Amino acid sequence: MTLRPAHSLLALALAASLLAACSHNEADKNATSTAAPAPAYAAVARGRVDIEGGLLKLGMPREGVVAEIKVREGDHVHKGQVLAVLDTRPAQLAVNAAEAELKQAQALGRSLDARLKASQQRATRLATAAAAGAGDGQSADDAKDAAQQLQGELDNAHAAEALATQKLDAARYELSQRTLAAPFDGQIVERDIQPGATVSPQGGPVFVMLPEQPRIVRAELNESFVGVVHEGMPAQVVDDSGSGAPTLSAHVQRIGTVFGPSALEEDPLIRANTRTVTCVLVFDQPPPASLRIGQRVIVQFNANNTAQPAKPGN
Repeated sequence: MTLRPAHSLLALALAASLLAACSHNEADKNATSTAAPAPAYAAVARGRVDIEGGLLKLGMPREGVVAEIKVREGDHVHKGQVLAVLDTRPAQLAVNAAEAELKQAQALGRSLDARLKASQQRATRLATAAAAGAGDGQSADDAKDAAQQLQGELDNAHAAEALATQKLDAARYELSQRTLAAPFDGQIVERDIQPGATVSPQGGPVFVMLPEQPRIVRAELNESFVGVVHEGMPAQVVDDSGSGAPTLSAHVQRIGTVFGPSALEEDPLIRANTRTVTCVLVFDQPPPASLRIGQRVIVQFNANNTAQPAKPGN
């Protein structure tokens, strides 16, 4: 009977040791399971493919009736190529009238110039004769006054000729404004006019053009990520449609300085309460032609400033 307490104490000690060991093992397991892996990306943002300045909306510079359209949707055009022409007859009539006015002013100037030279020669001869006592001084004075009067008329004719030249330049400029030409190389993505339609500068664009410029990505950087993203930071651009398009590498070109509401967030409640900064990225290599303007993407900013492949489904 006296041995039972000793056995009981030993059993209790063994049980306590086992419990302590189990507790330590469980704690180690929990510590291992709760240790978070290093994040693969420093930030993630929604974005869309774009070009500097966006699509170019072209309107007719003057009001008129569309006489001819030179291009169709999908056509590739070069800088200076004619896209559409308005009815040029009214503007051409103005050019013709200005040309006739200029010719009339030039003819009058030539006539007055010839008369002035003859009058000046006569005044010089009479003045010489009067000085030598072989002529009438009054006649010499009258000839001098006539020459001065012709000089004034010639000056007015030169002014009228200059004004007619300006009118002709203006008329030719107005004629040129009846033609719409491509300001850059690019592609016509939309055409909103037909021959015979009446258009005006206030009527909105008649063509939408995609200039041939490098593609960029405009990402909406959440305010919580602004401090960790910087210029030159590498990133991965992933198609948001789930089409399986290849991941493209890019880097941050610039970060905006003005906060604004999100334009890419679909949930209206989140969109109303989210503040973002525009982050522009450029591709490290020319993207494939299948990458279209306006396409939505996910931008993954690399945590260690080194390029990493994107995980499927991210």
